[in-house]
Amino acid sequence: MSARSVMDALDKAKYEVVPMGITKQGRWLTAGDPMRALQSTLAQPGGIQPESVEATTPSLQRVTRELVPGAGEKGIPRVDVVFPVLHGPYGEDGTVQGLFELADIPYVGAGVLGSAVAMDKAVMKGIFRAEGLPIADYLVLMRWDWEEHPTEVMQRVEERIGFPCFVKPANLGSSVGVTKVHVAEELSPALNAAALYDRRLLVEEAINAREIELSVLGNDHPISSLPGEVVPRREFYDYVAKYEDDETQLIVPADLPPDKVTELQSLAIRAFVALDCAGMARADFLLDRGNLKVYVNELNTIPGFTAMSMYPKMWAASGLSYPELLDRLIQLALDRHRDKGRMSTDYKGHEG
Repeated sequence: MSARSVMDALDKAKYEVVPMGITKQGRWLTAGDPMRALQSTLAQPGGIQPESVEATTPSLQRVTRELVPGAGEKGIPRVDVVFPVLHGPYGEDGTVQGLFELADIPYVGAGVLGSAVAMDKAVMKGIFRAEGLPIADYLVLMRWDWEEHPTEVMQRVEERIGFPCFVKPANLGSSVGVTKVHVAEELSPALNAAALYDRRLLVEEAINAREIELSVLGNDHPISSLPGEVVPRREFYDYVAKYEDDETQLIVPADLPPDKVTELQSLAIRAFVALDCAGMARADFLLDRGNLKVYVNELNTIPGFTAMSMYPKMWAASGLSYPELLDRLIQLALDRHRDKGRMSTDYKGHEG
């Protein structure tokens, strides 16, 4: 939905869109209509590939041939900039960004480092803590440790974090594998659920908080939008609340006093810079309902991107329309690639 929305909103007089799709099995769709083909594969058991669509494994040689300007064979479009609209592992975690770096092609969004650390909640929170950003208390667990020493791990969680708490995989998105644990009896199944998706698990203290989000835009001099608020009907903003529940409210701009807006905008930019992000990110915060203390929850380097998603909605409320936002992001990608080209790959020695 995000990819289709981006393609539809791009100025046809300015851009020629070349869609490429990637299936859950890691195969690239580069012919016909990849969007329609991907919808078809999702509807079929096992993700069977339609015979009418060319499906290839993502070899560097082939992908580079199809992406790099001037390197394509006759009939293969030459790409000037890539706009990745991918969520989760292999799209938002620095892996596909590394492919674009090797191909030396501009791309929208954070680079390898920013993408990787923003996807890894454990590393991300460690950086936030080192930078002095306010975060909720957390504990990082290893799956092998949980499987081999369940009693000791449960005791550690109870003593360090307590209940209620949240259990989640360190590397994932869309609240997949996330459980709110109210009492000790719920901890074991929650850790098992998170362990399905990652070898590293995160346990965080639960805060009675409002969920506030801000959009960040820029490279070396990022700016922040007005804040928005997510009000789920369910107990927390889980997968169902994000994608299936029509009663989830997205309030833009959020009803906050001016000084709190300024504080949130400053923290959003600090978090963006701390992770060496670029282009865009959505900064998610927790605002304690009791004492109004702000906690940085996480950064999403490729947020939802439909016209009704929070990232573009918050920029629209801040005076930047959806098509203008896309233009700005593409220009930022080109600027960053141009700036990277200034770096020398040869040893020049030291002068004077």
